[in-house]
Amino acid sequence: MGEFCRSTIFFSDQHLCYADILPPSQVRARIEVAVLNFLKALSSNSPSISDLALISRNSNNSRVSRGLLTGDSWIFLSHSFCTRSLTRENSAKSFIRVWKIMEMCYQILVQEKRVTQRELYYKLLCDSPDYFTSQLQVNRTIQDLVALLRCSRYSLGIMASSRGAIAGRLLLQEPDKEVVDCSTCGSSGYAISGDLELLEKLTMETDARYIIMVEKHAIFQRLAEDRVFNRIPCILITAKGFPDIATRFLLHRMCQMFPNLPVLGLVDWNPAGLAILCTFKFGSIGMGLEAYRYACNVKWLGLRKDDINQLIPEECLVPLKPRDLQIAKSLMSSEILQDSYKEEVAAMVQSGRRAEIEALYCHGYDYLVKFLATKIVQANYL
Repeated sequence: MGEFCRSTIFFSDQHLCYADILPPSQVRARIEVAVLNFLKALSSNSPSISDLALISRNSNNSRVSRGLLTGDSWIFLSHSFCTRSLTRENSAKSFIRVWKIMEMCYQILVQEKRVTQRELYYKLLCDSPDYFTSQLQVNRTIQDLVALLRCSRYSLGIMASSRGAIAGRLLLQEPDKEVVDCSTCGSSGYAISGDLELLEKLTMETDARYIIMVEKHAIFQRLAEDRVFNRIPCILITAKGFPDIATRFLLHRMCQMFPNLPVLGLVDWNPAGLAILCTFKFGSIGMGLEAYRYACNVKWLGLRKDDINQLIPEECLVPLKPRDLQIAKSLMSSEILQDSYKEEVAAMVQSGRRAEIEALYCHGYDYLVKFLATKIVQANYL
């Protein structure tokens, strides 16, 4: 505690920019020190209101770490700082929001509870309506607090909401519960818990040879209903769209437990599909302090440009939307994205079209399993 107090208000002189996983007592101690330092500055001979120094979460402060042996890559943040200040009009409300959420998290930790971001939003909407008017403000302020205290969201008592599901050749067991065979969970699969502590304690066994990350829940259901894992020994996992933290966490943990299983991504051929794959693969800048805990080496199996040229009829292609073009621009300017992926994005933009996985149904509803098997052979993942 003494060493912590002697540093700057939130130990911004340190160079290691990651979020610690801490027990509640240590998180409460960091919050208490922050309050004490703030009050000390107010009551000094030259009273002042300290700015809040946060690790900057923007592309200029992001870097990519690449494993020398594993091929894994993930986003991390360097030691550049931004501030929230009460004395500057453009950030005064943001400054107050940080303290409001810090207070709320302290109460949650004292009560030994966990809440979701949605639950936190409605509580703040009632308690501080002048400062919180949207879920996005809450989500961003939570990340401000992570960047300030350098501890994970879960350590702050904030639980991940999960949309994810898993199916296939995997046996799961929660502590003191019966074993779940994910191959018998039906087309909806096994619902992934938002409790990261529970996910950390899961015991898992598999005889699969692949993990297939599926962008869409409807495609996941089709593959599970067709029992693709009987033909291709695999585990299916989906976040039902943009990946939530719990699904990413479980996929990352499976990669650690089963390092020989390649993770293959099945996404739409559009910029949003690739962005989803990249979030699983690299993490996100907004969560750069925690990205390494969720990233895994996903390989882009399909849909790819060659699949579009060979398998998708022209009438099944649909025009790119303005949002697609915005995402494409962001992907093309990224220093993270490999050249082969940028070539795919350039082809999307040049054609002005995109293709959804469902377009493969023009060859029959049972074609999707054959497509996956063929792609795995072609990509030499056998």
